[in-house]
Amino acid sequence: MDTEKIIESLKKRGFEAVFAQTKAEAVEKALGFIPEGSTVSWGGSVSIEESGLLDKIKSGNYKVIDRATGKTPEEKTELMRKAFFADTFLTSFNAVSEDGVLFNIDGNGNRVAAITFGPNSVVALVGINKIVKNESELEERALKVAAPKNAKRLALSDEKDICAVFVKHRISRTKGRIKIILVGEELGY
Repeated sequence: MDTEKIIESLKKRGFEAVFAQTKAEAVEKALGFIPEGSTVSWGGSVSIEESGLLDKIKSGNYKVIDRATGKTPEEKTELMRKAFFADTFLTSFNAVSEDGVLFNIDGNGNRVAAITFGPNSVVALVGINKIVKNESELEERALKVAAPKNAKRLALSDEKDICAVFVKHRISRTKGRIKIILVGEELGY
């Protein structure tokens, strides 16, 4: 797999893209995109948890919007809405094609809404395990690899419950708004 080619493909589509060999290096690069004192939120992402980025954000000098702090379903929903207006939104993608197309499946739509048209900055950590050959393989990976694992993690009785919204991101009209850190290790689902 030619990571330099993937990075160039992402850049041609208007995404800011960098490569990090390790998770630790990816976290440092991600923190470089997030000004101290800014408001930061995230959707459900195993990748940003596994990498240690969430721990750094929560213990750092940032204003955090964390839906997990909501005590009721209504409070959690309100925090998901507030995340839409954060300065930076942290995420990953279920699949990325070698030619630079991004793909996500979402249960509520909050994560894909923030990615598509929310915070001024989106920072995504993408493990090398999420790369597929071409655009036609994006949805298959998301449905057959990411969705079942996420459904199990969230204790959903049917993996289709997590497959409410599908988003394919082919180009960024706001050049550099979405920053992708491709990690040379497996990360997330």
